[in-house]
Amino acid sequence: MTTTVKCPTCQQAVEWSDKSPFRPFCSKRCQLIDLGDWSDESNTISTPMKSGELTPQDAESLIEDIEAMLAKNDDSFFKE
Repeated sequence: MTTTVKCPTCQQAVEWSDKSPFRPFCSKRCQLIDLGDWSDESNTISTPMKSGELTPQDAESLIEDIEAMLAKNDDSFFKE
């Protein structure tokens, strides 16, 4: 069974699989529109985190997850 989500930018159906390299976005265009919304602060996090909400172990785990994602990234985002 294939999972389908709506593109956050245009609401088009997107298959959640390796066939959709920009998931959850339908295209590079929608991905960049969303990035632009974040950069001009049209999008924001609704509730700021308080300093005591993450334990040092949680923070370390998040850093390791991010580093692992960056390590397997092929930089194609910046080459197109």
